Amino acid sequence: MNVKKPQVRATWKACHFLWPNSYNAGPTQIKIEPFRHPISVDPQYADKTWKVLEDAIREIHNQNASGLSFEELYRNAYNMVLHKYGPRLYDGLIVTLSSHLTDIASKVEGKEGSPFLKELKKRWDEHNKSTQMIRDILMYMDRTFVVQQQKTPVFALGLELWRDVVVRNRKISERLLSILMQLITKERQGEVIERGLIKSVTQMLVELGHQVYVEDFEKPFLAAAAEFYRTEAHAFITTSDCPDYLRKAEQRLHEEQERCAAYLDASTEPKITRVVEAELLKSQMTALLEMENSGLIALLRDDKYDDLSRLYCLMRRVDHGLATVRSMLCEHVKDVGRALVTDPERTKDPVEYVQALLDMRDKYEKIITQALELRTRLLPNSLQQAFEHFVNLNVRSPEFISLFIDDKLRRGIKGLSDTDVEGVLDKVMALFRYLQEKDVFEKYYKQHLAKRLLSGRTTSDDAERNLLVKLKTECGYQFTSKLESMFTDIKTSRDTMADFRTKLVESGRLDELGGIDLQVQVLTTGSWPTQTPSKCNLPRELEAACEAFRNFYLTTHSGRRLTFQPNMGTADLRAVFGAGRRHELNVSTYQMCILLLFNEQDSLMYREIAQATEIPTTDLKRALQSLACVKGRNVLRKEPASKDVLDTDVFYFNDKFTSKLIKVKISTVAATKEGESEKAETRQKVEEDRKPQIEAAIVRIMKARQRLDHNTIITEVTRQLSARFVPNPATIKKRIESLIEREFLARDENDRKFYTYVA
Repeated sequence: MNVKKPQVRATWKACHFLWPNSYNAGPTQIKIEPFRHPISVDPQYADKTWKVLEDAIREIHNQNASGLSFEELYRNAYNMVLHKYGPRLYDGLIVTLSSHLTDIASKVEGKEGSPFLKELKKRWDEHNKSTQMIRDILMYMDRTFVVQQQKTPVFALGLELWRDVVVRNRKISERLLSILMQLITKERQGEVIERGLIKSVTQMLVELGHQVYVEDFEKPFLAAAAEFYRTEAHAFITTSDCPDYLRKAEQRLHEEQERCAAYLDASTEPKITRVVEAELLKSQMTALLEMENSGLIALLRDDKYDDLSRLYCLMRRVDHGLATVRSMLCEHVKDVGRALVTDPERTKDPVEYVQALLDMRDKYEKIITQALELRTRLLPNSLQQAFEHFVNLNVRSPEFISLFIDDKLRRGIKGLSDTDVEGVLDKVMALFRYLQEKDVFEKYYKQHLAKRLLSGRTTSDDAERNLLVKLKTECGYQFTSKLESMFTDIKTSRDTMADFRTKLVESGRLDELGGIDLQVQVLTTGSWPTQTPSKCNLPRELEAACEAFRNFYLTTHSGRRLTFQPNMGTADLRAVFGAGRRHELNVSTYQMCILLLFNEQDSLMYREIAQATEIPTTDLKRALQSLACVKGRNVLRKEPASKDVLDTDVFYFNDKFTSKLIKVKISTVAATKEGESEKAETRQKVEEDRKPQIEAAIVRIMKARQRLDHNTIITEVTRQLSARFVPNPATIKKRIESLIEREFLARDENDRKFYTYVA
């Protein structure tokens, strides 16, 4: 049987593969060419196919898409694009969507108020959903024709048409903006509105493009807000005080921030915040800060920490707000400080004067650290500048601060913990830093320290040395070198007295002291304050004891000279009063000399006391005042009774003196303000001490620079010495002339304004 084999015909598709010349030529490229034979297409194909798609699009818009075959619709759209009918499809889509949206616009126009927004939201949601479905059907056109022809994609096209036909319809846009502004205004006035509805509308605008949101809503919104808050600011400022106004402004800022979070775009928050700040704060800043009885000055005066904190937080949002607050704070502190340091009543008591400065500083430090939360170093710096300004207005501030320290270290820190003592010293050092004439403070501090060390009346050696360390840290070793030497002398004196007593005991000459417990403190000349040797006739017994110590000391230390200073000494006396009452009196050397005179007489005239003791008049009157005019310490009685001591007064031994204490301490009025003559003398000493310091600074500068003009020397010398004092330019000029005379400097022969250093 013959079997007929099937005939097999191989067909080669019109498909050509283009291979690269080598494997390194890059990725394989495939080119697909169309069939070479012509394909016939129905002339009505495009119209028929588009009609099917157009009807489907209308059904989708009418929410009747459930009966449509999306696969068939996709294939139709695919074929139209494939057969070069992409333009017909794209243009037909635009016409269909525009027609549909025009109908939508007319329906939305027919609504008012809240129904208008609801209708718009409803139509927008439907349009969004429909456009997504249409985009899926025309996906092939989106991926090919739209890309090749650089057209707007289908979904974006739907958004643009919605924007142009609906949202920017004149009636709709005006009504939409009007309704939104009305609702937001109502909410600002306290009414409750449907936030979700507004959010959907603003979200629609954002989805249409951020620029649409900005142009069609945000700009008018910000303009309306500015007008609203401008009006409100004028109403608030006339009916509210400063704290109340600030609370309202703070509340408005919070409301706008919360409003943005609830239904506006996040990008609007900083813009609306700036609008509120400008209208409620910046425009009213001056009026707010200067409000009488409630502005910044009143808040500072009345310690309104919460209100100050709120004011600071709000003003720092405004351009130049913080600078204005800082300037007003600084000027206020200067005014208050100026009134304090120039008040005659305040300056009567140095301790109260300095305590008032410390209290004032504590107050404003607390305001800055608590109310203003120390958000910037500008405020503390301003406070420092203000204090430095007015503290130095009173030339006696250095003296008063030293007196305050003297009072504290004598008795003011007794019973305080180490931490509290440290706090007191730190506060005092803060005032010390404000002083421009630190060398004047040093002069007084040395005097007061000397009295404390010599009288043994310091409360705490640790506190004394702690303060010394602080001064050394602040001003350097040179400032405290002599002060440290004073402590060394006290320690050395204890060892010397121990050796003196041992020598007397070993030699059997202890009776040379006459039963007096002598304590001598040997002070190094130059380390201690210069004291003018004062003449005082000591009792015979004490004179003999002093001579015994002099002989011992000069034998041990040859080549030295001892000069006794009775004005700096103290004594303990045992006294017997009426009915055998016994007391131990702690007095100064001058007071001791006076009291021992009454062992021989019951009454003495002032002139007799002065002649017998030869104590300087000022010191004598102060000593007699302490003995006769201080209640509870009046071991003498004065006639006539008065606080002042006159040359005609008569003094009696007060046999009726009583005290609950066995040991009675009778202090001369210690560490008080200087008189005018003493003040002038101290100032003269300070000026003399400054001369070598100024000259040394000039020589250092000229040695380093060799040639300088006069003004530069003044500037450099002032800068170098400002840590201790601010030299007077006239004084610097005199020191320059002195150095020229001594041939340390010379004037430049070519330019007399310049000086040269002479090696």
